[in-house]
Amino acid sequence: MSKAHALVVDDEMDIIELVEITLARMDISCQGAGNLAEAKRLLATEAFHLCLTDMRLPDGNGIELVRYISDTQPDLPVAMMTAHGSMDTAVAAMKAGAFDFVPKPVDLNILRRLVEAALRLRASDQQLGETPSTPGHTGLLGDSAQIRELRRLVAKLARTQAPVFISGESGTGKELAARLIHGLGPRGSRDFVPVNCGAIPHDLVESEMFGHKKGSFTGAVSDKQGLFQAAEGGTLFLDEVADLPLSVQVKLLRAIQEKSVRPVGAPHEVPVDARIISASHKDLNALVSAGDFRRDLFYRINVIEIRMPPLRERPEDVPLLVDHILGRIAHNGGRRPQLTTSAIKALQRHPFPGNVRELENILERAVALSEAATIGVEDLYLCQSDAPPPAESLPMSEQPLEEFLGEVEKQAILKALDETRWNRTAAAKRLGMTLRSLRYRLDKLGIE
Repeated sequence: MSKAHALVVDDEMDIIELVEITLARMDISCQGAGNLAEAKRLLATEAFHLCLTDMRLPDGNGIELVRYISDTQPDLPVAMMTAHGSMDTAVAAMKAGAFDFVPKPVDLNILRRLVEAALRLRASDQQLGETPSTPGHTGLLGDSAQIRELRRLVAKLARTQAPVFISGESGTGKELAARLIHGLGPRGSRDFVPVNCGAIPHDLVESEMFGHKKGSFTGAVSDKQGLFQAAEGGTLFLDEVADLPLSVQVKLLRAIQEKSVRPVGAPHEVPVDARIISASHKDLNALVSAGDFRRDLFYRINVIEIRMPPLRERPEDVPLLVDHILGRIAHNGGRRPQLTTSAIKALQRHPFPGNVRELENILERAVALSEAATIGVEDLYLCQSDAPPPAESLPMSEQPLEEFLGEVEKQAILKALDETRWNRTAAAKRLGMTLRSLRYRLDKLGIE
């Protein structure tokens, strides 16, 4: 492999020299440019593996250069050097296509990690033989227009270090998308650290996120590494980020801006190198308007947004998902029945409030309860709404009243069991009956 070559664009020669000395120790050669025109000339005549550019240049700005490189040499990672506290500039640069940013005065450790990540990205591109526009096999199942576009976005975002916000209803696969962005990028060999922000007790969030020093509070019997440090060199996935307390949102904002955190009880900040991907099923814009989520943090984590489409918007993907889920069930020791055509069509018409996760539960239940070689509509126990319909809207039936009411009762019990993952105690509580009463009804209705 030939020696890596970097282009450094800055009108301050001491900055260029500092970067040259740092990269020389990494066995990377440098070429300096003092303005935009010179940078474009060098890009047209020499081959580079990485570009670092300042924002303010005598004849333009760094974002112009980012856009130029994105249009003419999309394989070339370009990073922005921004003045201390100029996070708006960094966000604008990443929206324009920058790989990452490094704040000034330049922290050499952060610079080295950024350069290493950029070179790993180039190496992975050469091994895969892919261009940035090629989505590859990302593991997002489906052939709908929404999923094809999602695969393209995932492949594109894997090439940057920009913070990504993934929106979408519960069960749409937000964590799957985050894992794919991580795995396809230069951080793929490092740790992916997922955390459900809503599952951490509020009085422990700061310690869990940023770590703490021994003796910093009652119960802190030893130093503890935070989630940011655990994700060093990799990706920190903040699921349900809207549930973070406002006090922690302030520290998260600083961690993203300064690429450093201060553990509870520590006298100094420590540098961290973790890409941030966050997600929520809640409307962050509405929470910002209500004052429940910091506006400045929202703009920092939402540099690029991905929307995960609900399953009801892509019914053409249902057959492929069904085949995949049934294959997984069979691989785990279950049977591999086939669904009838009418069953597939019924699933395609189903609203799926629980999305792909609900589809998985429906199929797992059908396989467990049906012993036939094929699964029909009646084996799926589909409920068309989360709430029972009012009495006047119940469909007319030629069945005797007792049988009709028994079927309504059966559907309500199966829905409660499905929503509680067949936890009978939880289902009984949801139905407002005792566990003993539920067991009696299960036996009466022939549900095992």
